[in-house]
Amino acid sequence: LGEVGNGWGVAMATTGSERGLTLRSPGRFTAAAARLVQLYRERGGSVDDPGVRDAVVQAWMDAEAYALYTLSDVTGIVEGNAPGARSSLNKIFWSELDVRLHEASLRLLGGEAELEEWGPAGEQVENPWLKGYQFSLSGPIYAGTNEIQRNIVAERVLGLPRK
Repeated sequence: LGEVGNGWGVAMATTGSERGLTLRSPGRFTAAAARLVQLYRERGGSVDDPGVRDAVVQAWMDAEAYALYTLSDVTGIVEGNAPGARSSLNKIFWSELDVRLHEASLRLLGGEAELEEWGPAGEQVENPWLKGYQFSLSGPIYAGTNEIQRNIVAERVLGLPRK
């Protein structure tokens, strides 16, 4: 596991990997963004808010950017580079992307997003966009809060002073 007295380094390497590559796959976000684009194609004509279209486009672009960033990280690892503090950038990006993507879906659906749906046998059907939004709110907290991740980026990536 490492040298005596190097526990912090081992813990940071482990969580760096967790934050950067194994916790969220780019496929999850590109697929969700594609579903959001499809939802807009189906319902966008009935939305009066032009900002919704912009939010959908931004979510799609961010999902694509996240996929490219993650592929860059994987390439670096294959070449022998450890993700290090850069994994904090990845964690901040995917967790905030998840919230924005689901917020765009709720804006698109309007009040309908909060309605309960029922299946043919009378069972309650969960709204995947509402459930996804609720789950997305935990992303900026788990795997190291985004506030802590920003401090890591400031100090270890940018070399800024602690205060």
